[in-house]
Order: sequence, then structure tokens, then C-alpha cells
Amino acid sequence: MAPTTGRHWISAFLEAQAAELGAAQNTLQAYARDLSHFDDWLADQGRDTPQATQHDIEAYLIHCDAQGLARATLARRLSAIKQLYRFAFDDRLRGDNPALRIKGPGRDQKLPKTLSENEVDRLLQAARTHGRSASDRARNTCLMELLYATGMRVSELVALPVSAARGDPQMLLIKGKGGKERMVPLSPDARDRLAEWLTLRDTAQDAARAKGRAVSAFLFPSSGKAGHLTRHRFYMLIKELAVAAGVAPAKVTPHTLRHAFATHLLANGADLRAIQTLLGHADVATTEIYTHVLEERLRDLVQQHHPLAVAARRNSGGSTSSDG
Repeated sequence: MAPTTGRHWISAFLEAQAAELGAAQNTLQAYARDLSHFDDWLADQGRDTPQATQHDIEAYLIHCDAQGLARATLARRLSAIKQLYRFAFDDRLRGDNPALRIKGPGRDQKLPKTLSENEVDRLLQAARTHGRSASDRARNTCLMELLYATGMRVSELVALPVSAARGDPQMLLIKGKGGKERMVPLSPDARDRLAEWLTLRDTAQDAARAKGRAVSAFLFPSSGKAGHLTRHRFYMLIKELAVAAGVAPAKVTPHTLRHAFATHLLANGADLRAIQTLLGHADVATTEIYTHVLEERLRDLVQQHHPLAVAARRNSGGSTSSDG
């Protein structure tokens, strides 16, 4: 039986997103919140989602804007509404798409923070000496080398199964958002650090097994509830490494290492489509932000070091010079 009410439409849409597109639970919850808010507002106006017109949707957006919501929130709500009505049109729940021609407010484009190659080198060096034991230092080094070599999300890194690391792999199989899998290559340094950590990890796991404890299925095991190193612990670790490396801790997060991976690849001539694949972006438009990061860094580089820019700063500072 075809869904007939707004709640039924939303439920059917969420089921389709989960079953056909493998949408993550957080994504589904965000869709549910935004669409329920829209449906409730329509009900207050004596309207309903299945019969809503373009005018109704625009009136809702005006209402949201009047509440002082951020542009990003408005854009997200409109995106959810657009996807709902596209689903309804594709599934022939109605013969038109009332959201098709509505333009959103757009998002404020914030360029992602990144790190220079020198700063990353210092972080990698710090990881080699930071830790209470040789095992801790090997783990920290492996974590940092893998993160920078692959551009993985921190959630993907900490939850890597140990099976992915067996056999001295040249490529790692990563399970990303929505359960989508991708392959990423490992640099020689990352492979070496991985092999070193794996030896120490297996020794520790063998000792645990001998004492009757369960053996972990994760590359970076932990005694905590998750069974592996948590994102929060790694976040704290990378801040410790920043201090040890003399890099401003405010600049350093697991995600800035991912940004550095992409920006440095692009700066060294990598193809944008290849970077999209390595990062696991569904849309190349998401990856294009790194072209803007690179442009900004190049502009700063010119402004800091070009002879004319240096001369202009000297002159503005009031210094004088003569040709003698």
C-alpha cells in the first residue's frame, strides 16, 4: 500500500535511504529530525507533506530563516526536503516535484585547516619518541604514518581489523561511510611501521591468550568497551604529539591530517578524481575544496616571499634604502 501521510512518506524515504544507499545511522537521524520538523510545521498551517506546493516549501524556509537559523542548517533542511520529494516523484507517489526549482541559501564555505609538509614531518618524528614503552611508540608511529599515508577518516583508522594488515599489504581495504569499501595504497614507510607494530601487537595478544583473555580482531586493540582505540583517545594523543613536535595544538586534529594528505597530493600534481577516490568522497565537488586550500596557500606564499611583497612591507614599515 502506498504511503499516504507525511509520516508514512518520511518512513518510506528513510527505509529507501538505508536499504538502497546504505546511509549511515547519523545521516538517517538527521533526515528524520529535519523532515519531521517540516511535516509538523505544515500541519500547523493546515497543510500536509504529500500535498505541499512549492509555495509551502518556500514559506517554510522563510519561517526557518526568521528563526535565525544558520545558513548551513537551512541548506541541510532544504536538501532533506528536496531528497524526500525526489524520492516521492521517482516512486510515483505524486506526479510532480514541488522542490525541484527551489534554490537554497548555500553554505558558508570554510576552507579546511591543513598542515605544511614540514609540520607533518615533525609530527611523525614526535610519534617515534612519544610513549611510555617501545610498544606505545610503535603504535603511535603506525597510527600517524597510516593516517597521513592514506587520508583515512579517524573512525576508519581506529576500527581497522587486523586482518586488513596481514601479509605486508601494498593496499589497505577500508570500510567507509555507509559501509562503502575502497582501496588505498600504502607508502613504503607506512608499510614498514605497520609491520613493526604488527609484530609487537601480536606478541602482546599471544601473551593475553596464554592468560586466557580474548584476542582482539582490531589492529589497534583496547581493553575498553569498543574493543579498539577510541576516536577520543586518538584525538588526545595527536594533541600530545603536537606539543612534542612544537606545532600549535589548535591546528592539529585527526581531520587536519586527512586534509594535509589531500592538499599535499594536489600540490604535488595528483589528479583531483584520484584524490576523490582515495578520500572516499561520493561527489568530486566535496574534493574540489582542496583546490581552494591550495590557491590560498600559494597566494600566502607569494605575499610572504615574493621580492615585491617583501619590499612593499619594508616601505610600509617606514624603512629607507639608497643605491649609494
